[in-house]
Amino acid sequence: MSLNDVLSLGQHRTWKRICVSWSMAKRGDRVLDLCCGSGDLAFLLSQKVGLDGEVVGVDFSGQQLQTAASRQDQRWKACYKNIKWIEGDALDLPFTDHYFDAVTVGYGLRNVVDKPKAMQEILRVLKPGSRASVLDFNKSSSFFTASLQSWAIDNVVVPLASSYGLTEEYKYLKSSISQYLTGEELEKLATEAGFSSAKHYELGGGLMGNLVATR
Repeated sequence: MSLNDVLSLGQHRTWKRICVSWSMAKRGDRVLDLCCGSGDLAFLLSQKVGLDGEVVGVDFSGQQLQTAASRQDQRWKACYKNIKWIEGDALDLPFTDHYFDAVTVGYGLRNVVDKPKAMQEILRVLKPGSRASVLDFNKSSSFFTASLQSWAIDNVVVPLASSYGLTEEYKYLKSSISQYLTGEELEKLATEAGFSSAKHYELGGGLMGNLVATR
């Protein structure tokens, strides 16, 4: 069982499915999973768009992309042939304008240095009327939710991560969430980048959030 399964009681799978569903990706589409990591969202997108669609997973970490590619090889679904992995920069995407029918970002925007620039790049590569769906930890404006999240990271996430030998990877989590944007700020970020509409939804009792932005 993966650490994410343990930490989220399996809920991370539901959140990722919601994120992909809200991107409105459909059969035959060409879609981008930005900051794809080890590929969870890309595999879900692959099943949505099917063999006549195309999924591009982009990440700046070659090591993560190697993990994603090896997971792709280990899996049996024919549609996974439609995924390709590209090492790239979220601030300078190697695609022409209006190239994709949908874009997803899972737990990646929070770690991008220039978020307005990343959002402008997502807008640029999206076709008019298409959607970006961005899943991440929610920076809650509720004191109770923020306190609960902070307690859980200190007392559950980091101790469990250390038992998996991943202390360093998870230690930065609390500070990265505190420096992230609230749902309202994410909506503003998207509309200021040029999206026609943007709505942020809280998931998991406010611990997670998903921004849906339409070009």
